[in-house]
Amino acid sequence: MRTIESTAITAALKDMCIEANHYLTEDMKKALNDATVSEGSPLGRQVLGQLEENLKIAGEDMIPICQDTGMAVVFVEMGQDVHVNGDINEAINEGVRQGYVEGFLRKSVVKDPLIRENTKDNTPAVIHYEIVPGDKLKLTIAPKGFGSENMSRVFMLKPADGEEGVKNAILTAVKDAGPNACPPMVVGVGIGGTFEKCALMAKKALTRPVDKHSDIEWVKDMEIEMLERINKSGIGPGGLGGTTTALAVNINTYPTHIAGLPVAINICCHVNRHAVREL
Repeated sequence: MRTIESTAITAALKDMCIEANHYLTEDMKKALNDATVSEGSPLGRQVLGQLEENLKIAGEDMIPICQDTGMAVVFVEMGQDVHVNGDINEAINEGVRQGYVEGFLRKSVVKDPLIRENTKDNTPAVIHYEIVPGDKLKLTIAPKGFGSENMSRVFMLKPADGEEGVKNAILTAVKDAGPNACPPMVVGVGIGGTFEKCALMAKKALTRPVDKHSDIEWVKDMEIEMLERINKSGIGPGGLGGTTTALAVNINTYPTHIAGLPVAINICCHVNRHAVREL
């Protein structure tokens, strides 16, 4: 059994909050660069150029990439041979608290969904745990802005809807989102499981590198096809028209019930912020 101090988790999360809100991951940088070159619309290329300039300023001057620094979503993959010395929930929330307060990031979380009083430190985070083999602790933080989050959808399809029903659900969600999700977007999709499982898969799909496809052949084929079809929608960068509406479509799947075909689409804006640490 390996012991990890809760203070190490707090320190990691603090740094990750600041990193994710100021710097793009390398795969996202490359995807944006490639899109700027391949974009067919002059206006679309101009918008992509402005986005790249914004990213450069954010990194050099330590200004958040976006004014909406998101609600902190934390995925924890905990090795079954790990013991955390201290309260892991509090350690995570303290890391988020320190990161948002000391990093001068916008605080966007309210204590109650209807009373709407701001917590003033962006806590609590939304935390998802998964027990995995080994003695490591992997943390992934994905600050989620709500311009794109509000455009997400769950479809409880019938099995008879089949593959075409899934594809139509994805296209419907993207077309309904239009410019509101700050395209070019990354589209996370969850297929299977239950109502809540497909939504969680869609959210976690956004943290997969955009240059990596699913290992399942039919899923990989659908990711490629849906990206092509989305980019033919004409929504384009900033919703102003063009050939780059999405940078990637990442799909996760899970077994489901004989009577159902749940599909969730969780859309993220062009920055798709996340950071990863292994302790």
